[in-house]
Amino acid sequence: MWQRIQTLYLGVSTALIFSMFFCIFATIIGPDGAEVTIAYREKLPYLTLMVMLITAHIAATASFKTFFLQARVSIIAGLLAFGFQIWIGIDILRNLDDMTFSITALFPLAAGVLDFMAAKRSMVDEMTVQAVKTTRRIRKNR
Repeated sequence: MWQRIQTLYLGVSTALIFSMFFCIFATIIGPDGAEVTIAYREKLPYLTLMVMLITAHIAATASFKTFFLQARVSIIAGLLAFGFQIWIGIDILRNLDDMTFSITALFPLAAGVLDFMAAKRSMVDEMTVQAVKTTRRIRKNR
């Protein structure tokens, strides 16, 4: 399972999204200097998207024997990650003056890129397998 690079891409992408469960999204500094932190798991839309992404990544990693299925699930996970990144970006633009955001706000973007790279590699592997099968069939029929 871990022999292929797309499994590594999916593993890193899963780790990035999973780490967001324990990271701080933003910090609000009050007028008296008190800091209030907001975690990703405290916002229901973020929590829902993180659970959906983790589920998609586990499904993509588990389907390592079926390259087309892995590619499709990886593409869906990448689109979910980019949607999550857009949602975070909108929240950042809305609250730019009030909050200080953490670098973890870019994790969905990195995960989405890794998902699309994994999908590409899965498709390349599938095309390679199909080419070998076709070549063997042609040689056998000669």
